[in-house]
Amino acid sequence: MTRYTVNASILLTGTPLLQRAEKVAAAGFGAVEFWWPFATAVPGDAEVDAFVRSVGDAGVQLSGLNFFAGDMPAGERGLVSLPSRSQEFVDNIDVVVDIGKRLGCTAFNALYGLRGDGDPAAQDELAVENLARAAEAVSAIGGTVLLEPVSGADAYPLKTAADALAVIDKVGAGNVALLADFYHLAVNGDDVDAVIDGHAARFGHVQIADAPGRGQPGSGDLPIRSWIEAAEARGYDGYVGLEYKDDSDDPFAWLPRAERR
Repeated sequence: MTRYTVNASILLTGTPLLQRAEKVAAAGFGAVEFWWPFATAVPGDAEVDAFVRSVGDAGVQLSGLNFFAGDMPAGERGLVSLPSRSQEFVDNIDVVVDIGKRLGCTAFNALYGLRGDGDPAAQDELAVENLARAAEAVSAIGGTVLLEPVSGADAYPLKTAADALAVIDKVGAGNVALLADFYHLAVNGDDVDAVIDGHAARFGHVQIADAPGRGQPGSGDLPIRSWIEAAEARGYDGYVGLEYKDDSDDPFAWLPRAERR
């Protein structure tokens, strides 16, 4: 049976952040994931403690956490490849590992960053160094660094599974894996069936949303359930992250409660 986890950074946004894990539990789910839930790479101890407590008190598993990715609402999409922001990423690693250790989380998404001015090859070289550094750090808690193709940002250089896998191969660490977001892959024109066929064993995490619109499954045209079934048939046994937009009173109405766990 598919194990779902709720991305409480894109869903439940009408609820204060520190109450979202509790709301996920009340909806019948056993796991929650977040983008970086703080405004800075290194938040104060009190902020971190409050976040950790909110997840622990809700009784759900923190299944995934992003590294600090800059100002996401303003359009930033990660720091991994940005020379001017690299130190922020490095400083963020220890905080991520601490949260992961305290909450038993082992999946950490590192957004690559938008292509900036300067030498693209140098940016890619820096990204490999930073991903290797992050992979070594999270290995201490059995963690995996995830690398994700992203849509909707022309300057984001990783658009297909092949783009991300090429970077992962350059890093050469056994605990760096593909985050297969079926929505992003489909919107970018990737052949999702072929990606699943050829690379499901390299998935570190799966996320879903329908297209067009990035809404809940069934709101668009993507064969999401078939893709999940195909990935699981090829050995993927991790969580499937619900990372779609829905501000309705019940954003999980499409999924019977018996299938939430």
